[in-house]
Amino acid sequence: MFTRSFRSARPGRRRAVRAGVVAALGVAAASLLGVGTAAAAPVTCVSPPSDNQILVSDTASCGATAEIGSTARSSASESGTAVSVAKAAGAAEAQATGFGTALSAARDGGRSFAYALGGGLSHSSAQGPSVITLSLAGWGSGATADETGVTCIGAQSFAVNTGSGQWCAVGVGSTRR
Repeated sequence: MFTRSFRSARPGRRRAVRAGVVAALGVAAASLLGVGTAAAAPVTCVSPPSDNQILVSDTASCGATAEIGSTARSSASESGTAVSVAKAAGAAEAQATGFGTALSAARDGGRSFAYALGGGLSHSSAQGPSVITLSLAGWGSGATADETGVTCIGAQSFAVNTGSGQWCAVGVGSTRR
């Protein structure tokens, strides 16, 4: 009888554990993505239509500049700083939240993405028609993806360069500089 009553209690317990795990994962994802109360209104810079756009809202700032035939986009919230530059048919995107800094540059048809979430430092640069670079850094971490290699520092870091085939994550797999 003891075994039977224990088994009947298990399904309810499993549901509660699953719900707790899902809630914990949601909180972790929200903290990684920098979701929370913002100290400054988000700003978004886009080029074109502007040749060189710079916006500041309290402590958040962004900048975007692109030549004709290229696109640059950056956005920042809270105390983030994001800058993107594109030349010669390149496409660059940078996003920063918290105290993060994201820098992105692309040229000669390359595509570059830099994301600094909740305080990370992220730098991405792509050069070449089929090259895509991505750097992602969370709080207390840094990531770089450019022509010279990839670098990841800290537990919340990821970088990839499709032109060289290099990638790194959580501080492992970085190339020498």
